[in-house]
This record gives sequence, C-alpha cells and structure tokens, in this order.
Amino acid sequence: MPTILLLVALLTAVESVQGQDTPGVAASGPAATAVQPEVSAERAGPGADTEGPGSAPPEKTNERFFDLRHHERVTGEWRGVRPWLEEQGVEIALSLTAVYLHNARGGLETHHGHRITGSADLELTFNLEQLLGWSGAVVYLDAESTWGDDIGGDLVGNWFGVNGDAGGDEAILVRELWLEQTFWDGKARGRVGKIDLTVDFDTNAYANDETAQFLNPALINTGNLPVPDPGLGVQFVVQPVDWWYLGAGAGDAEADVRETGLRTALHGNDYFFFVLEQGFMPVFDAPWGKLPGGYRLGLWYDPQPKWKFVSDWGGQRRSFPYERDDLGFYVSVDQVLWREHATDDGDTQGLGVFCRYGHAAERVNEMEHFLSFGAQYEGLLPTRDEDVLGFGFAQGIVSDRLRWLERLDREYVYECYYNIKLLPAVNLTPDFQYIVNPGADDAGRDAFVAGLRVQISF
Repeated sequence: MPTILLLVALLTAVESVQGQDTPGVAASGPAATAVQPEVSAERAGPGADTEGPGSAPPEKTNERFFDLRHHERVTGEWRGVRPWLEEQGVEIALSLTAVYLHNARGGLETHHGHRITGSADLELTFNLEQLLGWSGAVVYLDAESTWGDDIGGDLVGNWFGVNGDAGGDEAILVRELWLEQTFWDGKARGRVGKIDLTVDFDTNAYANDETAQFLNPALINTGNLPVPDPGLGVQFVVQPVDWWYLGAGAGDAEADVRETGLRTALHGNDYFFFVLEQGFMPVFDAPWGKLPGGYRLGLWYDPQPKWKFVSDWGGQRRSFPYERDDLGFYVSVDQVLWREHATDDGDTQGLGVFCRYGHAAERVNEMEHFLSFGAQYEGLLPTRDEDVLGFGFAQGIVSDRLRWLERLDREYVYECYYNIKLLPAVNLTPDFQYIVNPGADDAGRDAFVAGLRVQISF
C-alpha cells in the first residue's frame, strides 16, 4: 500500500507545519453521459474558482483530518492544501476498492471458494492552461495497485468472470497517461498517450463502473468487444451540439497494461484496434421531469490474425487456418424513465434502464452474440436518497461453428447489488450473482456468488 503510506506522510508533514488540530466540521448518482468533456466524474475533484499560478498559499483552517461523518473524502481538504492545488491546476484523487466474493453454490469449487481482491488508485490531473497558460490542454495520470485474482476462472469456471475489479497482484501500474487538447470552444477534443478506450467508447450510465455499479464484467462492457488493454493510442471526439457526438479511436491491439506500450506498438507487428462511435443524447420532457438518455452505435476493426474454428479431423490436422481483419459492432443504450423530483434538474433520484448488444464474426470469435439489460433505481428507500439498487442480466451466445465443434451453447448472468452510502466518503455494496451454464457448458453446475464491496475516497 505505498499510496496510503505516502498519503499519511503528507498529512503528517502538513500537520507539523500548520499547528495543532482543533475540532471542527468541514463543510449522486452515476454519470448519465457517454462522453465526458474532460475527465470522468470519479476522476475530477470539486470545482474551484481559479486565480491562476502565483495565488496566495493556503490559509490555516480548523479542519479535522479523517472526519468520516462530514468529509466527502476521508482526508478532507488537507488544511486547505487540496483546494489551493486545484486553484493552481492540480487535482489529486485517491481511492481504495476492496471486494470479497464467495462461490456459495455450484461452479467448480465451493470449499475455500472465497477470495478478497482490491485496488488502490492515484489519479492526477494537470490543467496546463492554469499551470502554463496552454489553453485547453490537460495531462492525466492513473496509477493503480491491485491484489487478488477473480474467482470466476478457477472457482466458478464461467466465461465472463465475476469480478471486474480484480487485477491480480501488481505493485503499481500506470494504467493511463495522456495529453488531451480541446478545440472549437470545447466542442471537440483529442487525446494521445497511453489510453483506455473504454473510458470514452462503449460507455453506459448504469453499467460501466465496477467500483460503484455491477461487478460482473458482462455488465461493465459489451462481452464480445475485443478492446485491447490500455496502451499507446489516439482518439478524437467531436460534439457540435448537446444531443449528438462522433468519436474515433485507435489503440495498440497487442497492448499489455503492465508495459509502457512502446515494445508492442513500435516493434514487431503494428496491429492497431480501431473503433468508431456515434451517440445521440436526447433529453425528453415528461410530466415528471426531464429524462436524459444515451443511444450509441459503435463499429470496431481488429487486424490481428485469429484462428478460424474448423474441425481438427480427429486430431489429424497439423495446422489451423488464420483469418485477419475482424469486424463487429455494438449498441449501448441508457434512458431515465422516472424522476422523483421533476423540478429539480440536479436531483438524480429515480429509475433508469439500460441495454447492450454486440455482434462478432462467428468464424473467429467464441462469442457471436452478446446481450445485456437491466435497471437502476437511486433513492428507492425513504431517507436513503443516495443509495442505489441495480439489477442486470447478460448472456453470451457461442458462435455456431464453435458450438458444433465444442458442444457449447450459452452462458447467462444475473446480478443484483445495493450500493449503500454508508458515510460521505465510504460506500458499502452487497452483491449477488447467479451464473447459469458456467463456461457455456450445459453440463456445468449453475453457480451462486455472493459478496461485499467497499469503496473509499481519500
């Protein structure tokens, strides 16, 4: 936990400089848009009026550190240091996610069928306009430490996995490091560097965040979209009007998130994955308020050679044919259906629904068809306005050729979670999953997985 130790050291230093602490009190729902103008909601700190470089140093405050009852971030505002840094153009976000999951029934193994995984993220955003006077430019860094493996492979034996936050044992990874430049009064933006294409493509308001929404990967992104690991790439998004955008991206198809990306992108085979997406973002007027939605259609191209699914002639075939230039498409939809407070545009309580569909060529892809759908309700229980209840269903259908060769069929996933706003900076989420035909094998034992997720913002 080097990130947490560094944070404690910083807080201790600030405390020693600014004097003895005295008691005091310092001072929503999921994102509903597919393409964020700058950085994702969880990556952006609270806004502040800027005075530019050279503004006065932070004033001493009576803020209490680790005031869990009142701070939206456990460590608060660092005695004024954090908002002062934001005024200079530097935003720092620290978060910790821990997940406990247990395969309680079925699958491959229930004895010792549990595991704890987690991730710690350090996110830095540098506004170069405030720091250097470079208009419209932002540099973003996401460094992550992870521990523990998904139980989906060795304990459940299912196709999709059950824990989208599990990343294995990695001391620290630079998941993203990119420069973004906006154009045309913020109506267009380009990004280059080590990028994660799923931040801006194949997004969904209700099924896109493993730290706050669904845990199963089938309810985070389209299950048969062969998007590569974060790696070297470039993307461009233009949104001339509020209700429509067009985005294009290219990323290293052989990327390994554990590497810088230089080896796979610049040496050997230069395979780049391409994606083109357009989205309609209408806002419908209803008697119960404004109802925003997102309707996205994406096309993808993967140039890598892939094995074609053909018979091995009883083990006599010595080699298998390859096929390049794989194509497919996906659809991602989310729509608010009901709002509890029609006149308050800032209130997100209410009901929303989502669905996804993906198609990939049966000749070289294990999963030809993918479908998911579900719903989310924020503020369902009285006095629990920020709690979120979600239910989702997903299925992956084996391609016809593989079905004939391997005698496989399809896998179904059901998931339900309830995200509890336990404290301003702490969320606790019970999660339940039921997997039918794990591994798309009709002979497999249906599995029931239960667990708990804790998410803390520092």
